[in-house]
Amino acid sequence: MMFTLTEVASLNDIQPTYRILKPWWDVFMDYLGLVMLMLAIFAMTMQITKDQVACLPCLEEPDEASGVKPNSFTQQSAQNAASAAAPVSTSLPLVTKDMPDEMAHEIHVTHQYNQPEPTGVRTNLDYQQYIFINQICYHVALPWYSKYFPYLTLIHTIVLMVSSNFWFKYPKTSSKIEHFVSILGRCFESPWTTKALSETACEDSEENKQRLTGTSMAQKHVSLEGKDESTNVNSSTPMIGVKFSADKPIAEVPSCMTILDKKDGEQAKALFEKVRKFRAHVEDSDFIYKLYVAQTIVKTVKFILILSYTSTFLAKIHFKHDCEPDIKQLTGYRKFFCTHNMAFMLNKLLISYMALILIYGMACLYSLFWVFRRPLKEYSFEKVREESSFSDIPDVKNDFAFLLHMVDQYDQLYSKRFGVFLSEVSENKLREISLNHEWTVEKLRQLVIRNAMDQQELHLFMLSGLPNAVFDLTDLEVLKLELIPDVRFSAKVSQMSSLLELHLLHCPAKVEQNGFAFLRDHLRCLHVKFTDVAEIPGWVYLLRSLRELNLIGNLSSENNKMIGLESMRDLKHLKTLCLKSNLTKMPTNITELSPHLIKLVVHNDGTKLVVLNSLKKMTNLIELELHTCELERIPHAIFSLTNLQELDLKSNNIRTIEEIISFQHLKRLTCLKLWHNKIITIPSSIAQVKSLESLYLSHNKLETLPPALFTLPKLRHLDVGHNSITVLPPDVGLLHNLQHLAINSNKLEVLPKPLFRCTKLKALCLGNNALTVLPETVGQLVQLNQLELRGNCLDRLPVQLGNCRLLRKSGLVVEDHLFEALPVEVKENISRENNVSFTSGL
Repeated sequence: MMFTLTEVASLNDIQPTYRILKPWWDVFMDYLGLVMLMLAIFAMTMQITKDQVACLPCLEEPDEASGVKPNSFTQQSAQNAASAAAPVSTSLPLVTKDMPDEMAHEIHVTHQYNQPEPTGVRTNLDYQQYIFINQICYHVALPWYSKYFPYLTLIHTIVLMVSSNFWFKYPKTSSKIEHFVSILGRCFESPWTTKALSETACEDSEENKQRLTGTSMAQKHVSLEGKDESTNVNSSTPMIGVKFSADKPIAEVPSCMTILDKKDGEQAKALFEKVRKFRAHVEDSDFIYKLYVAQTIVKTVKFILILSYTSTFLAKIHFKHDCEPDIKQLTGYRKFFCTHNMAFMLNKLLISYMALILIYGMACLYSLFWVFRRPLKEYSFEKVREESSFSDIPDVKNDFAFLLHMVDQYDQLYSKRFGVFLSEVSENKLREISLNHEWTVEKLRQLVIRNAMDQQELHLFMLSGLPNAVFDLTDLEVLKLELIPDVRFSAKVSQMSSLLELHLLHCPAKVEQNGFAFLRDHLRCLHVKFTDVAEIPGWVYLLRSLRELNLIGNLSSENNKMIGLESMRDLKHLKTLCLKSNLTKMPTNITELSPHLIKLVVHNDGTKLVVLNSLKKMTNLIELELHTCELERIPHAIFSLTNLQELDLKSNNIRTIEEIISFQHLKRLTCLKLWHNKIITIPSSIAQVKSLESLYLSHNKLETLPPALFTLPKLRHLDVGHNSITVLPPDVGLLHNLQHLAINSNKLEVLPKPLFRCTKLKALCLGNNALTVLPETVGQLVQLNQLELRGNCLDRLPVQLGNCRLLRKSGLVVEDHLFEALPVEVKENISRENNVSFTSGL
C-alpha cells in the first residue's frame, strides 16, 4: 500500500473548533464514511493477497488436427497420478530383506500385473500451463466489478468525504467560517456574556419582586401619571429616545451586579466591534449557504448513482465461471471450468457496502429536507429577546443566519450568548460600567475651569457616554459635551441645581422624564451642533424656560421641513435664536417666535440667502445678524423691523448701500455694521439716519468719506479701517460725541486739526497709514486711553502726549524707539499703574 488508513482518514478531518458547525447528520455521515473507508481498504487488502481463480479443462479429447501431442512429462505425470490414486492390495506378501531375490522378483511381477487401471480424467497440461490459464481466465471470465469493487469503493468514499467537508476547505468560505468560530468562542467565554445574562436574571427577579409587592402603588402612580402629563407635557409631542412614564423609577444598579475587570471590559468592547464588522461583512452574501446546499445535493446524487449501478452487479458475483479463452492452439483445450475463491467474501462486503450507502443516503435526504424545510437565510433572536432584557437584539440574514442555524444544531447556548454582543443595550451597559469606573467625581472636578464669564465650566470630549459622576457636580454652571455618541440624562440631573447652559456638540442626547422636567424649568442656554437635522433631540423644543438656542449644522432648504421648527411655539421665553447653517431661504416657521424673539442670528457659511420675506413679521426683533449670506444689497424686509436697534450684515457681497435712506424709518436703529463687504461709496443720505450711534464700515473699498457722514449727532463709534481712504475730512470735528474712531490701515498722510476737538475720544486707531507727524493738539484728548500709531512714518511723538492722563503703556501701540525718545516725565506718567484718584476720575 502507498498510503495508510490514517492518511486517507485525514481527508475527513476538520479543525476541532469547527465541530460546532457540524449537525448530527453530518457527524453521522462522517462516521459512516470512516466505516466505508475501512471496508474498502479491507477489501483491497484481501484482493491483493488472496484473490485468484482455479481452472480445469472441460471433458473433451485433444484435437489431432491441432498438432498438439502429449509430451512424455505429461504422460508420466498422469501415470504417477493414476498410480498414486490406485488402491494397494493387502493380500500380496510384502518384500523383505531376508527374502531371496527370486521370490522378491516374483512378488513384484505379480503386483504389477494385479494393479487396477487409474480413474478420473487424464489431461495433457503441465503446471505452467495451468498458471497461464488461471491468469487468462481471471481477466476473461470474471466480471469487471468483482475485480475493481474495492477500488471503486475507495474512490466513492473519498469523494463523499471531500464533499462532506468541502465548505470548510474552500478559501472563500473557510476564512469566514474561521473568523465566525473564533468570534463565537470568544463571545461564549467572555466574562461580559456571563455578567450580562446574570444581570438579566437578577433584573427578572427584581421585577418579579416589585410586581408582587408594588401592584397597588403602581396603580396609584399610573393614575397620577395622566394628571401630570396633561398639565406639564404635551403627550402627543414626539420625543427622540424618550419614553415618558411618570411612575417609572430610576434604573438602579442591581444588587447582584459585579464590577467588571478593566481588561475584560476592553476585550468585550473589542468583541462588540468585531461582531459588528463581521455581521456587516457576512450578511451581504449567502455564498456559504449555497455551497453547503450544493455539496449536500452532490452527496445525494452520488448516493443515488452508487446504489443504482451497484445493485445490478450484486447478482453477477459467482463462485463458478465458464472460461473460453482463445488459447486452443496453446493448450489443446477450448473451454475451461473456473472457481473464484473471493466470490463469497466480495458478495458479503458488497452487501455491507450497499447497506452503509443506503444509510448514508437517508442521512443526505434528511439533510436536504432540513435545508429546504425552513428559511435558513433568516435567523430570529425572538426567544433570546423574551428570555433576556435585551429586547433590541436584531434578526440577521444570509450567511450569518445560516451559520447560527448550524450552531443551534450543536448547542443553542452559543447563539444565546452570541446575541448579547449584537445588542446595543448590552453594549451601552458595558460602556456605562467601564465609563463610570474610569470617570470618578474627583477626576471630573479636576477638569472644571472658570470661563470668560466667570462660570464653572466642564468640557467632556470623545467619551463613550456621559459618566454618572457628572450629576454629582452640583456647582457646575456650563456643561459642554462633544462627540459623545450616547448621552443620557437621568433623573439625577436634577441635582445640578446651578446648571444654566448646555452644549451638545455632535451628541445625540436622550433624557428621562424626571430629568427632562428639571431641564425644562432650569436650562437657560442650549447649543446644539449636528451633521444631520435628525440629531437634534426632540425634547429641545419643549424647554419652556430656554432663553437662548443655538443650532449649528445642515439646515438646507430641502431639509427645512424636517427641522421641526413648528414645535418652537412651546419655547415661550426664547429671546435669542442662532442658526449657523446653509439656508437658501429663511424658515417661515420662525415667525411663530415673533412675539418674544428679540435677537436673530443667521451665519450662512457662504450660501446665498435669497428669500427673507418671513423677516417682515418679526417686528419685535431688536438685533439681527446676517453673516456670510452672499447678500448683494440690503434686504428690503429689514426696513419693516421698526424695533430694530442693531443690524449686522458682515461678510456679504454688498457693493452699494443706496437703500440706506430707508433706515430713517427705523427710529431705534443705533448700530449698523456693514463691515467685510465691497462697498465703494457712502451715499449722502446716510445723514438721514439720525439715530445711529455706531457705524462699522471696515474692510470695504472706500476711498472717500462724505461730509454728510459727520453730521450724525449721536455717532459715538466710527470704524472705517482697512479701506483706501487718503483724506480724513475736517468735518470730523463736528462729531462731538465721538468716543471711538478707527481709521487704521488706510492711506492717510495728514490728520486734520479739527479731529482733536472731539474731546470725548477714548480710542483712536491710526496704525498702518502714511502719517509723518502727530499734531501736538493730541494733548487735548484728555479722555484718550487707547492710541494706535504703529506702522506710520513718524519721527517723534509730541511731548503733549503726557496730557492724556488716562493713556497707559498698555493702551499705546507704537514703535519702541519712538516711545523711548519721549521725555522721562512723560514716559513715567504713561507707564504708571492705572490708579487714577477719585478726583481725577471725576
